Amino acid sequence: MADIANRIGGVAAAIPIDNLDTDQIMPKQFLRIIGKEGLAKGALYDLRFDGNCVPRPDFVLNRPGYEKPAVLIGGANFGCGSSREHAVWGLQQLGVQAVIASSFGEIFFGNAFNNRLLLITLDQASVDALAVEVAADPARHLQIDLESMQVYSPSGRAFAFSIGERNRRMIVEGLDMIGLTLQHHGAIEQFEARHFAAAPWMRVLNHG
Repeated sequence: MADIANRIGGVAAAIPIDNLDTDQIMPKQFLRIIGKEGLAKGALYDLRFDGNCVPRPDFVLNRPGYEKPAVLIGGANFGCGSSREHAVWGLQQLGVQAVIASSFGEIFFGNAFNNRLLLITLDQASVDALAVEVAADPARHLQIDLESMQVYSPSGRAFAFSIGERNRRMIVEGLDMIGLTLQHHGAIEQFEARHFAAAPWMRVLNHG
């Protein structure tokens, strides 16, 4: 049975950069791998490091307490650009469980939920208010309740959001696309039986 996780919370870091694209989230030099592992180093690399691989002290993830945020608060059109799924994997390996922004790139949006990275869309004024609060102190944690569909700021302000039930279930129950499909295993088998009963010539025979 899948684990139930109705709450996400912890350190939140604000990266208020509009049109932050997937090449900035995961630069192309980190795509030369076969598997998914080892992408945390590449996540937001050019924002985190300069041309000599020295950490940029003014970037939020290099400040004490913000190194491994559970939540990112981004600018508008977060994740635009190419369809690289590595951008999602890299953020997750960095520890990010959710991103809050006023809008997202369409392909990134689909990739994120298919990999159980929660994306929350709020109006720009709410995003700005959250960014100001979390910038004050990394110890002031942000909380997301997936049952009540509320984001709770460090000061206790509540911001309502909505996501599709399919996406909510995948996040809460820890299901990937295959796991979600297998929830309907019985119905799939029944359909298959009806289909081949009506069209037996469509069945692929195993002659092995």
